[in-house]
Parts: sequence; C-alpha cells; structure tokens
Amino acid sequence: MSDWVSYYRSEGPREEEEEELDEERAEAVADYKFLGRDSLIFLVDASKGMFEPDGDGGTPFDMTIQCIWSVYTSKIISSDRDLLGVVFYGTEKNKNCADFKHVYVLQELGNPGAKRVLELDQYKGDKGQILFRDTFGHNADYSLGEALWACSNLFSDVRVRLSHKRIMLFTNEDDPHANDSAKAKLARTRASDLRDTGIILDLMHLKKPGGFDISLFYRDIVNIAEDEDLGIQPEQSEKLEHLMKKVRAKETKKRTLARLNLYLNKDLSLSVGVYNLLRKAYKPYPVKLYRETNELVKIKTRMFNAKTGSLLLPSDTKRAQTYGNRQIVLEKEETEELRRFGSPGLYLIGFKPLSMLKQHHHIRPSQFIYPEESLINGSTTLFNALLMKCLEREMMVLCRYTARQNIPPRFVALIPQEEEVDEQKVQIAPPGFHIIFLPYADDKRKVDFTEKVPASQEQVDKMKEIVQKLRFRYRIDSFENPVLQQHFRNLEALALDMLEPEQAEDLTMPKVEEMDRRLGNLVEEFKELVYPPDYNPRGKAVKQNEASDGPAKKRLKVEISKDELRSHVQNGTLGKFTVSVLKDACKLYGLKGGGKKQELMDALTEYFSEH
Repeated sequence: MSDWVSYYRSEGPREEEEEELDEERAEAVADYKFLGRDSLIFLVDASKGMFEPDGDGGTPFDMTIQCIWSVYTSKIISSDRDLLGVVFYGTEKNKNCADFKHVYVLQELGNPGAKRVLELDQYKGDKGQILFRDTFGHNADYSLGEALWACSNLFSDVRVRLSHKRIMLFTNEDDPHANDSAKAKLARTRASDLRDTGIILDLMHLKKPGGFDISLFYRDIVNIAEDEDLGIQPEQSEKLEHLMKKVRAKETKKRTLARLNLYLNKDLSLSVGVYNLLRKAYKPYPVKLYRETNELVKIKTRMFNAKTGSLLLPSDTKRAQTYGNRQIVLEKEETEELRRFGSPGLYLIGFKPLSMLKQHHHIRPSQFIYPEESLINGSTTLFNALLMKCLEREMMVLCRYTARQNIPPRFVALIPQEEEVDEQKVQIAPPGFHIIFLPYADDKRKVDFTEKVPASQEQVDKMKEIVQKLRFRYRIDSFENPVLQQHFRNLEALALDMLEPEQAEDLTMPKVEEMDRRLGNLVEEFKELVYPPDYNPRGKAVKQNEASDGPAKKRLKVEISKDELRSHVQNGTLGKFTVSVLKDACKLYGLKGGGKKQELMDALTEYFSEH
C-alpha cells in the first residue's frame, strides 16, 4: 500500500510549497479549463490608403502585418491555446460565411501555428504588398458594419468556451462612411451589438496625413475610456514600437486566479478577485508522439497485483499511513474527508503593525487582491475603507487563506498598497492588498551559523565606495531568461524552416569591462585591506587532509542521539528532520535508505524496531 503522504502529493490537489512547478502549471491549465480560452480577431483595413508610404518609406499595412506576425509568434510561445484570426475588409475579393462583399477572412479563429505564421509572412515588405494587391485587390465600397458582423460570426462558430472575445481594428481612415449615412448607422449598430454580447472592439489607428480624428466616426464605435485604465493614450501610431505597445497592452488580459469572499466576521464579508502578479516561466512540457505516424500518445496507468499479476480496480486499493510501527489503513472516503479544510475564502484573524513583517517571512511569490462587485454589492466601498485605514495606521491584515476546495489553509498577511500615478495621471500601481504567504512553525529550520568575522571601519568604507560605483537602475522587465529565450528561438527556427536560429542575448552576464572602468583601482585597494599579501584567488586550494600530518577521516555529524531517534520513531515524528540529518543517521548505523526522505524514515523505523 502506498503511504498517505505520497498520495496527498501526487493525486490530491497540491499546494505550491510542496510542488511549486506543478502547481503553477496546473493553475495555467485550470484557467483554460474553467474560464475558457482567449480569442482575438485582427480586423485589417485593406483599402488603398493603407498601402501609401509614409515619410519613413514604410506603409501602415506593412506595419500592421509585422505587428500581427509578432503577436502570433509570441502567442505560440506564451499562450498556444488562445485562438487568433485575421480578417481583411476593403478587398476586391470576398470570402466569409455570410458572403459579404469586400470582406475576406484570411484565417478563421484557431490556435497559432507555424503554418499560419508563414502565411502572414508572405505579405510582409514590398513584395508582400504586391502579392496582396494581385491576390485580393482593393475596393472602397465596403461596409464596416458587415465586416464586424463577419467577425461576430467567427466567434459564434467556435465550439469551445471563450473567456474573452476581442477585435482589434487596424486602419488609417478616420471617417470610412462619410458619404453614406446608412453604412455609418449600420456600423454603429453592429458595434453596439458586439458590446452587448461581450465582444470588445479596440481601435488601433495608424498615421494619416493631416492627423487621425477619432471624433468623426470611431468615438461612437469603440470605448476610448478603457485606454485610460491601461495607460495608453488614444494617439495615432507612427512607429511599429508604438503600435506594438498598444497591442500588447490590449491583448494581455488580466485573469483572476479566484473570486473569493473576505470574511471580516460571521455577519460581514466582501468579495475580492485574486491575481497572480508574477509566475515563473518554464519550458513547455514535451509531448510523446508515436514514431510512425507522429500522433499524440495517450498514457494510461494500470495497477497489478505484485503476486498474482491480476489487474486491480480502483476499488481494490486502499491508502495507508505509517504512524510509529503501526500501519493505519484509510478508505477512499476517509482520504477525501482528510483533504477538506473548510470553504474557500479569506478569514480575518487580526491586525499587526507592518514593522513586524520581516523579509525572511516570504516563502513564495505573493498574490494581489482587488474588490469584485460581481458577487457582493458594496464590496468596493468596504474594501477601500479597509485599505485606507490600514495605510493610515501602517497596519497589515492577518488572515487564514484557503484558495480552493481540497487545498490546505495558509497563514497570510495582507499588505496595503496605495495607488500610484505618473505625471500624466496614468496609473502605475493599482490600490489593493498584496497577499504575503507566511511560514508556519513547522516550516522553520535550525541552521548552525559560523561566527561573525568583524570588519574594520576602513574595510567597510572601501566596500561602500565599490558598491556606490556599481549601482544602477534596476527594472525587472529589463532581464529575460536567456535559457528560455534561446529555447524558444530554436523552436521558432525549426517551425518556420529558418536556416539557423537567432541568438538570444544574455542580459544577465556582467559587463566586466564597464565594471572595471568604473572601479579603477578600488578592487586592488580592497584586496590589500582584506587578504594576506600572498593571497592568490586563482590558486588551487589546499585540502585539509593534505595539510595535516596524517589522513583525517570524515566524521558524520548527527544532531540527535540514539535515544532521541528511538523516541521520534516511536512517536512517528521522524518527518520533522531534514533529509541530510536522516542520511547521516542512516550512515552512522550502516543503513541503506536510498535518497528519498520516506525511504530513509522507513530504514530507521525498521532498524529501531529490531534493536
């Protein structure tokens, strides 16, 4: 029978402190499973005005295609489950399910892939624009309302659940139906219908001679107020970088990890949304394929009786936990009950001064909560009152936090954050609380520290000079993971049939020459103050055994006596010790316990039961 701990970690829902990698990836999968997939349609104006070169020699159409191509390649890496599509309007040819004139659906909503990227790639540059004219042509007698209708039909045709539906409209024409009021009215009606069905329409307006005037037509079509929340001003895009900034801000949707209640007492609560501000990026899981057909291989696990070889059904197995020398057998219903720790939510415990929170209390990345009016009306007012009082008195909120059912409760501190805006009154940091995960008493470890070696004031002053010379302005978004970036570039090169992958720049490598130039002779002066005259940092260190008169045998350090070990075995509390301590104990008594903690505990338990 397998033990209860292995069951809890491998088959039950796992908390991040136990399996951080699996938990974070599971959260991403859960987002798609319960919230649905993100969907985005690029609606591109293909009229002649988009192909006229600007002052830099490029065209608005080419800039648009480059932007869409960039989003596709990034989505393949970051969110390959999202659905993307491309629709042109203002073409001579038409292709759509409703047979609207001058509306061409290049790509229906689907997962981003190499084939789609290569199809877009052929329309980049001067040659691509010539190919586009020859293939699709231009016609100014289009209806924007019908183009929006065609996009709405694409969303309706999708059979999977969609969490966010968005259309990005790329154009440099600020009044497309100036001479046709019927078409203008139809476009406004269709835009209103999109809002009513939860489809967001964003305008990515491009450079136009004389300037792009949103008030002529598009102010009634799109919601400009959303731009203020995202920090993007409604200005026309003249450069690709500016256009990419707008697109990235729009296409990245903030997902709630959970919507929970914050209980101030049994009769008073408010609803909040929980967000992950940071999530460690990993290489995607490799998938197994059948060698001959390249089809995905489905993995099935079956259990067999070790003695008879007969197939075991789930009802034939049980779970057990070893406590002392006794094996406690648990039924399936009992294991399910043991995993329930109460309803999800944040439960107020009390308040403490912010000064009591120490840096070493942070044991995993924090989360962020923001009020949600969708569950309880008035949550925003109560949330803001609590936030302002905590900021005013410099207090933190202590809570019991259960993220989901079957997840163990955590002890957390809610740290208030005041809203920050820049000189243009654009929000930099939102108001809310950071959820700081605090350690339990069981999480604390006793570590033997070496004696503190005092430094002279002269040495301290010299190091201060070195630190001052090497200071720089740090921004978290300035450093990309070089291993991940190179991995994705290699995959991109293989998928797109490139001759060789682009080499990723490792921004984490120290700029040695620049550092030496800044420091000058400070490092040598510091060495003279700290190290002896004959010190050579590149010299080979002399081993302790070689320096002594005779060979010295390494002694095992066991922090506990034999009687203490026997007592812990009898009480079933061996799990409190670290793996290194258990290994030393096994070596001391000549036991072979393997490398896993449970195997070491089993070896010690068996030894003390016989001796």
